[in-house]
Amino acid sequence: MNKNIYIVRHAEATGQEPDASLTEKGFGQAEELCDLFTDMKVDKIISSPYLRAVQTIEPLAEKHQLKIETDPRLKERILSSQFFPDWQVKLEASYEDMNLKYEGGESGIEAMNRIVEIVEEMISSDLENIVLVAHGGIISLLLRHYDKTFGFEQWRKLTNPDVFLLNVMKDNSQYKRIWDDWRS
Repeated sequence: MNKNIYIVRHAEATGQEPDASLTEKGFGQAEELCDLFTDMKVDKIISSPYLRAVQTIEPLAEKHQLKIETDPRLKERILSSQFFPDWQVKLEASYEDMNLKYEGGESGIEAMNRIVEIVEEMISSDLENIVLVAHGGIISLLLRHYDKTFGFEQWRKLTNPDVFLLNVMKDNSQYKRIWDDWRS
């Protein structure tokens, strides 16, 4: 068993709302992202239902003639239903205490569990090359599942877009960031 799960963070967007579209630059990034997968086999694409995530992967889906499946478990983590002027401080605290939960939000562990659930489904499937498209917060929690040192500072260094390859073998899982390597 050898699985390649490509974890894609959406391209530059106009905002954080579920219906926020990509910017003009973001649409260009989506085309560039498609080029990354030119020589790669893709069996399935699963995306957050948020518009910016779907728009990010549409060029790749068209090129490979694949349907984009959406899954609400890939949507961004909601830190809180309240507005926090110091939201980054609150977010950092939630990486230090994964059970910390603000009003109307989900804890880090709750959000992590929902994205890990999708990855585990993909690992147990017959598919070998899967693309998951999501958001920075939820992706950082998935990577933290595989690397406990991945936290707030690593989240801050994510780019739009960004791509990681999670390679799962029989008794071993490892991930690496491939977006910057490919672009250089």
